[in-house]
Amino acid sequence: MRSSWYKKLLLVLGPRPPFNWLLLCLVSVLVLVVLWGSSTSFDSVSASVRHDIHSNYRRLNNQAVLDYLELKKLGSNLLRNYDFCGKERENYVPCYNVSANLLAGFKDGEEFDRHCELSQDQEYCLVRPPKDYKIPLTWPSGRDVVWSGNVKLSKDQFLSSGSMTKRLMLLEENQISFRSDDDIVDGVKDYSHQISDMIGLGSDVEFHEAGVRNVLDIGCGFGSFGAHLLSLKLMAICMAAYEPIGSQVQLALERGLPAVIGNFIARQLPFPALSYDMVHCTKCGIFWDDKDGMLLIEVDRVLKPGGYFVLTSGSYRQIRNKRNKGTVLVPLEEYTQKLCWNLVAHQDETFIWQKTTDAHCYISSKQSSFPLCDGEDSMSYYKPLVQCISGTASKRWIPVQNKSSIYFSPTEIAIYGINPDDFSEDMEFWRSALRNYWSLLSPLIFSDHPKRPGDEDPMPPYNMVRNVMDMNARYGGLNTALMEGRKSVWVMNVVPVGVHNSLPVILDQGFAGVLHDWCEPFPTYPRTYDMLHAKGLLSHLDSQKCSMVDLIFEMDRILRPEGWVIISDKIDHIETARSLVTQLRWEARVIDPQNGSDQRLLVCQKPFLRK
Repeated sequence: MRSSWYKKLLLVLGPRPPFNWLLLCLVSVLVLVVLWGSSTSFDSVSASVRHDIHSNYRRLNNQAVLDYLELKKLGSNLLRNYDFCGKERENYVPCYNVSANLLAGFKDGEEFDRHCELSQDQEYCLVRPPKDYKIPLTWPSGRDVVWSGNVKLSKDQFLSSGSMTKRLMLLEENQISFRSDDDIVDGVKDYSHQISDMIGLGSDVEFHEAGVRNVLDIGCGFGSFGAHLLSLKLMAICMAAYEPIGSQVQLALERGLPAVIGNFIARQLPFPALSYDMVHCTKCGIFWDDKDGMLLIEVDRVLKPGGYFVLTSGSYRQIRNKRNKGTVLVPLEEYTQKLCWNLVAHQDETFIWQKTTDAHCYISSKQSSFPLCDGEDSMSYYKPLVQCISGTASKRWIPVQNKSSIYFSPTEIAIYGINPDDFSEDMEFWRSALRNYWSLLSPLIFSDHPKRPGDEDPMPPYNMVRNVMDMNARYGGLNTALMEGRKSVWVMNVVPVGVHNSLPVILDQGFAGVLHDWCEPFPTYPRTYDMLHAKGLLSHLDSQKCSMVDLIFEMDRILRPEGWVIISDKIDHIETARSLVTQLRWEARVIDPQNGSDQRLLVCQKPFLRK
C-alpha cells in the first residue's frame, strides 16, 4: 500500500511521468541515504541514546518531504528571497546612530547612548558577512586565535592600544592570536592575584570563598581578564560602549567570551538591583565622579551587599596623591563615603572598595546624604539614572559572603517569588529537553555540514557552538542543563520585558543574563551567537503586539553563518515563523514532540551565504 506522503507527492508532481519519476526517485534515494548514515554513525553510543537519535532524525527526514510538499503548495509568489544589505551594514548595530541622536537634541555623551525610540531605518535585508569572514575556530582554540577578517580591528588600532594589550596579542596575516599570560610579567594572571591579595585572599582561586561568582567587567579591553576569570569558573561578562570600529564587545564575543553593549552615561543598566558580586574597571575611560555621583550610585545599585568595586586608574592615583598633600578628599572619595563603601586597599594604580552589608548605614550614617529610593527596584530597563539608593528593602539583601552554594533551598527560592515545585519541575524539564536537542542536532552538526563558499570540505567537528542565547530564559533551566551536561558553552539568559522578572534568580546562580524588550534590537554586533533558543517567545511577542518579522530579521543579524536556531511554541506561531525563515534562506524543519500538545519545535540552520 502506498504511503500518504507518496500519494501527496504524486498529486503535486502531476501528469509528467519521466521527470516526476526521476524527482521521486531522487527524493527517495536521498532519504534512504541519510537514514542509513544516521543509523550507522553512532554504533558506539548507548542503545537508549541511539534510539533517540534514530527516531528523531527519522522523523526529521520524513518531515522534510512534507515540508517540500507544503512549500510547493504555497506557490513561488510567497517564497521570494530577501536581498542582502549593503556593505555599510556588515557591522551595523541598530539603535546607535550618533547623527540622529544629535539632531534629536541629545548631548553631553547621550548622543552615544542607545536610543531605539529614534530608529526609523528598519530595512528588511540580510546582513552579509565581511569578504574575509571565516567560521570561528572551535572552543577553546577560538578563545586564543580569531580570524582578523571577522572583527573590525585595524593594524593602527592594535598598535595604538595599551602596552599590556600588545603583550597579550599578536597580529598576524589573517589572525589575531592571544598569548597565554603565564610567562608574562605583570600580566593578567598577576593582576588577578593582586586583586585577590588586596581583599585578603591567598590566591585568586579563592574568589569563590569571598563570595565572588559573577563579575561585571566594564570596558573589558579585548577580554583577557574575563577569559582568565572564566578559567577560575567565575562568570565575567564584558560590558563596553558601542564602538563602530575596534569594538571590545565584538572581539570578546568572537573569542567566545560573554559580552554585551552598554555604558554609564544617562540610563540604568538592564540589570535589577543587587546583581553582581564584583564590578571591575581597568582604565575604562569613565569619570566616576561626574553627574553628582550618579554613576557610582548605579554601581552601588547593581552591587550585592559585601560586593567589591575594583578601579585601576593611573589618572585617579595622580589626582588623589596631589590632593592628599593638602588632606583634601577628591570627589570620588567623598561619594564612596556617602555610599557607605569601605576602601579595602589600594596598591599602585588599583583601588578596591567594598559595599556595606548594613542596609541601615544609608540612613544612620552621618556621612551618607543620598536618600533611599521609593519602592523596590524590580525591572530596570534603561530607566534614567537616579540619585537615590536602591535595594535596601529587598529580601535579596544578603551579603555575598553568606552565599555558600549556587543551589537553592526551597526557602531561598521563595525569596524570589517563585514556587519551589515550579522551579524544580522546570529544571527537570530542561535536563530532558537538552538530551532531546542534542540527539536531534548531533547528526546534523556532525554529518550534514553545508558547503562553505570557497572552502574545501573541513575536518570535523565542523560547527562551533560556544555562544548560546536563551531568548526567553525563565529560571535559567537550559543554562543549568548545559552546565550539568558539561557542554563547553556559555549562555546569555534573556528575560523579556513584560514577563515575571526572573533575572535575579538567574544572576544569583552565577549565570550571565540581561533584561530585554524583544520589540527592539538586541545590543550586540552581527554574527555574535552560535545558537539561539526561544521557548514561548513568539507567543509572548504576539501578546506584546510586536512584529515577528522584525524578530526573525534580528535573529538573522546576530546569528553567525552556520549557526542554529531552536524555537518551541504553538503550531500557528511555528508555521508562520517557518514561512518567514524560509524566505531568509534558512534550512528549517518542524518537529512534532508527539506528546499530544499543540507545541512544535522549529529547528533551523542559517547557511553561509555571501551573495
